[in-house]
Amino acid sequence: MSCIISSSSSALSTQSPDSFPTRPARQSKFTSLSWVSSFSSVNISFNSLAIPPAPTRHKGLFVQAAWTRRSRGEAAERRSRKSWKQKTDMYMRPFLLNVFFSKKFIHAKVMHRGTSKVISVATTNAKELRHSLPSLTDHNACRVIGKLIADRSKEADVYAMSYEPRKGEQIEGKLGIVLDTIKENGIIFV
Repeated sequence: MSCIISSSSSALSTQSPDSFPTRPARQSKFTSLSWVSSFSSVNISFNSLAIPPAPTRHKGLFVQAAWTRRSRGEAAERRSRKSWKQKTDMYMRPFLLNVFFSKKFIHAKVMHRGTSKVISVATTNAKELRHSLPSLTDHNACRVIGKLIADRSKEADVYAMSYEPRKGEQIEGKLGIVLDTIKENGIIFV
C-alpha cells in the first residue's frame, strides 16, 4: 500500500505533487490577506488499497437460525423465571399460616417464609387438648386452635400474618372459623 500526501497553497501551486517543498519555498510570504489562504490544503490519495478478505468461520455443515423452537428436553432443563410478586412476596408478607385438617385432628402453624422457621404451632393432637376436648375436629376445636395460634404468635411478637388458600380451596366452614378466631384475638391478616 502506498500513500501520497501533497500540500498546496498559493505560493506552492507551481510544484508537482510528487516533489516535496524545500525549506526556502516554505518560508515565502503569502500575498493574500484572507485567513483561509494561510492554511495549506492537503490532498491524500491511496493507491492499490487492498482489503483483506473476512475470515471464514467453519462451524460445521449446518446453518444456525437466529431463533429456533426449543425441544421438550431443552425446555424442561431451562428453569422458569419467577415473577416480581414471587420474588418480593416473601419479604412483604413474611409470616404464613398453614392449616391442615385430617380426619382425626386439626393442625395449624405459622412459619417465617425466609428462614422456614416455625413461629407457633397448635394441634388438637397435643396432650393438653386431646383429653380435654369432646371432639378433635368439630367447630369448637377450630375455635380453640385459632385462639392458641393467636396467643402463641403474640408471644413471638408476630401480630400480622397471611394465609394463602390452596388451589380450589374456599375460606368457609372449619377453615373460616379458624381464621375468624385468629382475627378476633388481635392478629391482622395481610
